[in-house]
Amino acid sequence: MKLEELHPIEALLTADFRSIEPRLQSLDKHLILRTYLHGYTLSELDTKVWQALRGNRAAFSFIKRGSLANLARWFEFIEVMHPEIQDEIKAKDAAAKAKVAAASKAGGSYALNLQNTDQGVVTRFLPEPSGYLHIGHAKAALLSWYFAQQYKGQLRLRLDDTNPDKEKEEYQDAIIEDLAMMGIKCDTLTYTSDYFDYLYEMAIKMIKEGHAYADDTDQETMRNERWNGIASKRRDRTVEENLRIFEEMKKGSEEGVAHCLRAKLSVDNPNKAMRDPVIYRCNVDTPHHRTGTKWKMYPMYDFACPVVDSYEGVTHALRSTEYTDRNPQYAWFQKTLQIRKVHMWDFARMNFIKTFLSKRKLAKLVDTGKVWGWDDPRMPTIRGVRRRGMGIEALREFIIAQGPSRNVVTMDWTKFWATNKKHIDPVAPRHTALLKKDLVRVPVTGAEAPAQPFQEDRPKHPKNKDIGTKKVAFGPEILLDQADAKSFKEGEEITLMAWGNAFVRNIAEGDPITSLTCELNVAKGDVKTTEKKVTWLASSQTLVPAELWDFDYLITKDTLQEEDNMEDFLNPTTSTMEEAFCDEATAELKKDDIIQLERRGYYRVDKGLNDWKEGEEKRLVLFNIPTGKTGSK
Repeated sequence: MKLEELHPIEALLTADFRSIEPRLQSLDKHLILRTYLHGYTLSELDTKVWQALRGNRAAFSFIKRGSLANLARWFEFIEVMHPEIQDEIKAKDAAAKAKVAAASKAGGSYALNLQNTDQGVVTRFLPEPSGYLHIGHAKAALLSWYFAQQYKGQLRLRLDDTNPDKEKEEYQDAIIEDLAMMGIKCDTLTYTSDYFDYLYEMAIKMIKEGHAYADDTDQETMRNERWNGIASKRRDRTVEENLRIFEEMKKGSEEGVAHCLRAKLSVDNPNKAMRDPVIYRCNVDTPHHRTGTKWKMYPMYDFACPVVDSYEGVTHALRSTEYTDRNPQYAWFQKTLQIRKVHMWDFARMNFIKTFLSKRKLAKLVDTGKVWGWDDPRMPTIRGVRRRGMGIEALREFIIAQGPSRNVVTMDWTKFWATNKKHIDPVAPRHTALLKKDLVRVPVTGAEAPAQPFQEDRPKHPKNKDIGTKKVAFGPEILLDQADAKSFKEGEEITLMAWGNAFVRNIAEGDPITSLTCELNVAKGDVKTTEKKVTWLASSQTLVPAELWDFDYLITKDTLQEEDNMEDFLNPTTSTMEEAFCDEATAELKKDDIIQLERRGYYRVDKGLNDWKEGEEKRLVLFNIPTGKTGSK
């Protein structure tokens, strides 16, 4: 490009992507053998063009993908070597992030002004039964339920069962159970497979009207042609030929299996979702879990979704912003087929650090034994966070607080678990646990020391009498944690929680500490004056063996990129377990109870003493529940 052609280009780079794409290609060609746009140092032209591209979100994203290698090289070079031209851009980015953060802190707004609500509202939740629901699905389901309730409308559950290779009846049943557990009542339950005949008729209609064609281009070539805006060699087949091949696809014949059916939208639309998407493909090997072997070809989501939404009477379809590029495609199918229009609303999906919500990746963790199953407490599934100790009311509160905003943010788990703590702290019974390793047996001495073991009724919760009482054992010998014993100094006054003060005497030298004594000072001691408040257990009671489990993130990177190999970022150690003894009152605990172990935190009971089979070693299995203080592990 000549200098006089380059100077006006900066002003033209603020337009929409479709308008600027040819100019980006021209810049790429111009930079083949150049470091700068003009001359051998940073020029005013380089500065203005770089800033214009950096300020255009569509252009910036496109350049970062590296499709135009020379332009990407120049852009990155300027970014690294010339930070002095980026102050204004950074200030705008910081302001935008602050605005998003403020909105997030304030809670989501539901003032959407949905269209035509006076004519009735029917929303839908459309999961694919190819895995268990994760917390991203929970947001989609709860938002759809919320708006149906707000406008006194209906919520339809439709299972999108169009891919027999991935779907199982197990997943289908789990989705229905999880929604019921969350208190989401759907007015109807249907399956996309209920409409396979209707979808077939709509595909025939598209072929007859010249809006679809059969294509046997191999997958890699098709991908490259779509990316580069090249028409398929099969695009201009006759209607008769397309109908004939579509029938072969239906039969699952050798010729049919080699083909797919594509909608005839566009070859080179800047929105690549509009470039002749596949709408039917064959699968002759895997029987469908509902229709068996009746069908040898199945509709794709992009086709089935707008067609069945319209047919079922859905008025408002809510889905995450990852589908935004497909919204024009959704509308095109309904307009082309002359079926009822459905209103769309996009909301931002929930993203958390060190977490992925791809069902494909989650399934891989399950299938390779990296986790115990879909309900593993390290998994971001609804069953996983429930098993970790998240309450349903807290889960609902957190998700609804996010609202239907389109702002995409990656959240820490802190607020998620802090919401849960608000719900469990007022009702979680308090208990005591000591680590089994190197427990210290401590004689209790002094005038106030009991001669014989005894028990007293004490509140299970210091601030909530409605939780009830428990038996607390006292006696002439107690047990202390090794870590506490190591922290004591000879003669130091400590507080034995729920008993009173005591002086530490006769600490045996060595590591670990094997013995010491506690001289009670209950009557005269002031618990406000002691630095150390320690938990203890009377050795006279029947101690309950327990496993205390804690968990860490499954991956080590805050955000996995599309090109990242998941295995490279798997955390090698994601769980730890310590053996402990708990107070006698914990023998009554049952699965799913939530408790607080004094000085250790909140725990969910994964197994109580009565949850074991005959012959198995009975013990409590307790899962630590994050509180949000330092973020979730």
